[in-house]
Amino acid sequence: MSRTVRTAVTTLCVAASVVVVLVVLLPAVLGLQRYVITGGSMTGTIARGSVIYSRLTPAGALRVGDIITFVPPGQTSPVTHRIVGIAKSDAGARVFRTKGDFNKAADPWRFTFSQPRQARYVFRIPYMGYVLAVLSIRAVRMVLIGLPAFVIAISLLWSLWRSAGEEVLRREAAGAAVTSVSTGAETD
Repeated sequence: MSRTVRTAVTTLCVAASVVVVLVVLLPAVLGLQRYVITGGSMTGTIARGSVIYSRLTPAGALRVGDIITFVPPGQTSPVTHRIVGIAKSDAGARVFRTKGDFNKAADPWRFTFSQPRQARYVFRIPYMGYVLAVLSIRAVRMVLIGLPAFVIAISLLWSLWRSAGEEVLRREAAGAAVTSVSTGAETD
């Protein structure tokens, strides 16, 4: 296998590792939560297929205009929408109203947070969610792990084969030289 191919494969593997670290591990170390946007309600601000990163923020610090990820009342999946209104309940609790930027009307629910901190949007990586979705497929992960391993194994076997062949040629050449010296043709 040529040096160029090995260098290209190695570079691709290193680049993929760097991307994984930057997209998955580094934000987690920085205290950010990762969400994949699967709906179109925030189109124009956050495209479908984007990965967004949010930081847990005290609920009292949230303001109208903030984008938050939360589980709406009566649902089980999180939603990422913008806060369009904050009111006070009779008990004095902050009651939130949200809306997707692409939606014509505000969400039908009004709610309070049961937790003291809430995920507030920090930044996004457009379309990276599609990459993460593909990587969640076991067969794809196996190919991505197996293909570089296969290329490395073939490269090592090729190097060993070539080295063994060169060693055989050296021994044959050395053996031929020894034979011609030991039999030495006598001339009278």
